[in-house]
Amino acid sequence: MTEDILKKIKQLPPLPESAMQIEAVYQDPDSSFNDMVKILEKDPLLTADILKAANSPLYGFSREINAISQAVGLFAMGTVRGFALASIVKKSFSLDLSPYGINNDMFSALSKKQHALVTSWCIRKENSLLGVLSPAAFLVEIGKVLIAQQIIADSKQEEFRDALAELGDVEAAERQVIGVDTPEVSATIFSQWKFEEGLVDVIGNCMSPEKAEDEDKRAAAILMAVRVAVPINGVVTDASIEEAKEVISKYDLNLETFETAIENIK
Repeated sequence: MTEDILKKIKQLPPLPESAMQIEAVYQDPDSSFNDMVKILEKDPLLTADILKAANSPLYGFSREINAISQAVGLFAMGTVRGFALASIVKKSFSLDLSPYGINNDMFSALSKKQHALVTSWCIRKENSLLGVLSPAAFLVEIGKVLIAQQIIADSKQEEFRDALAELGDVEAAERQVIGVDTPEVSATIFSQWKFEEGLVDVIGNCMSPEKAEDEDKRAAAILMAVRVAVPINGVVTDASIEEAKEVISKYDLNLETFETAIENIK
């Protein structure tokens, strides 16, 4: 981790109280469906954000979700936790992703599409992983915000664009120009905010799942395949799908459910 980026992370404001309450309920083994609903219903703006996200056509529900209790019932606590944390965390950052050639709407759409893919892929056969994968898919790219800030501060926009063109790999370009990549920065942010170790481990090792703890390797591999399938511009292509299938084969993930999920979000 570079000194400049680490300084930016340490200067981030603490998580709002609403996020800490959501985390406390989610991490409490004695908490219930109703406990999560009560916390979320206290914040009308957060409720509106969650319902907007849940009603995205990416999830394919035929009827409108118009209550938090309905959202929790359909998606389960882990996924709704992901919706909520994504909404809260992204409000903690000033976004300028111009060094990556994307705008704020494209960045938001990228996170939503990656999240929709991981949810559709895992919701039936690997639902137990969604507790960590749901927030991870929504939040893994957040490190780009601080990297973009550093690129702009160092006046390295042109150098970064050249590195992207030459290397054809976003993380490789980040490391070459700034000395750190998105998964490392994102993981450090959530470690600073004291998120659970499993979430930090999955995010930090999502492009090298073999380095994750044994219990996190599968989730890290799934997140890797999702990021490969849905690249930074949010456009799923035949090439990105084939590259994701190579990841799926390498880490012995479920190809059949992936193929169904990728068709849903295309």
